[in-house]
Amino acid sequence: MAAKHSFNIPLQTLYRCPECRTRLARPFQRILLARSLTTNTPRQAVAAPPIDFSTQDNLPPPNVQNARVVPASPSYFSGRPDFTDNLLNLQALLRKYQTLPTVAPGQAPRVAWRTVSQYRLLVGEPVRASRYHQVIEVLKRLNQIHPAVMPPDLQEAMQIYKRDINPYAVVRRPAVIDEDGRAYGIGRRKSSSAKVYLVQGEGEVLVNGKSINNVFGRIHDRESALWALKATNRMNKYNVWALVSGGGTTGQAEALTLGTAKALMVHEPDLKPALRRAGCVTRDPRRVERKKPGKLKARKMPAWVKR
Repeated sequence: MAAKHSFNIPLQTLYRCPECRTRLARPFQRILLARSLTTNTPRQAVAAPPIDFSTQDNLPPPNVQNARVVPASPSYFSGRPDFTDNLLNLQALLRKYQTLPTVAPGQAPRVAWRTVSQYRLLVGEPVRASRYHQVIEVLKRLNQIHPAVMPPDLQEAMQIYKRDINPYAVVRRPAVIDEDGRAYGIGRRKSSSAKVYLVQGEGEVLVNGKSINNVFGRIHDRESALWALKATNRMNKYNVWALVSGGGTTGQAEALTLGTAKALMVHEPDLKPALRRAGCVTRDPRRVERKKPGKLKARKMPAWVKR
């Protein structure tokens, strides 16, 4: 046993209690043996040599094995990095320019922003509609900044979210009376369309080269076709020449109403309030609802049979 340990302590002293001199058990013997092997003198620390950063030559060579690629965006490890970066950039611009003068919400320039489906194709990420709504809210607030003081970097950042074609910037060409004294108007209803030419006359009406009585057999359809003239007491003042196509008689008659009203407003623009009250100015968007599978019609279900 004495040959296994290189220290000068007698084994009988190590295996006995220093106070009562009784023989110790094996676990206590191991504890005393470990304490006798350790020294209490502290070891002097050795510091690394200082690095001179003034010149590149004194820097230690880089360790290629421990190097890693640092992503350019902090949102790289998120599920939607491009969307997160876009939202953070817009919020940063809002904090930067929030003190600029603004205009009233109704006076701000009308902008058609991209839809959520168009934005998904742009960034290539499955962005939720609720999350994209946050981007739209920030864009609306930035759009309220006065156009005279709009910064160029803000205009460039907002241009990404605008549609390629702004429908609000389209200016409708004013309708005019041609050299023959005719005013042109087009009307649509369901799948029917009507091209109407209105000229001052004695009240003659031709539809596809035929009289109105031959084209529309029902009295209700004839009254609907000329309702714009009848509501404004202009039945005997204008001649109507129309081309109708598509759909049935009801759709063609109501399309003729809208086309006649548009042509009449070219001759007399002051009649627009009266025509609007008569319901001749607004296009009717209603259509027949499609049939659904498993149903007899659009919504009608077959009779329920218990057995």
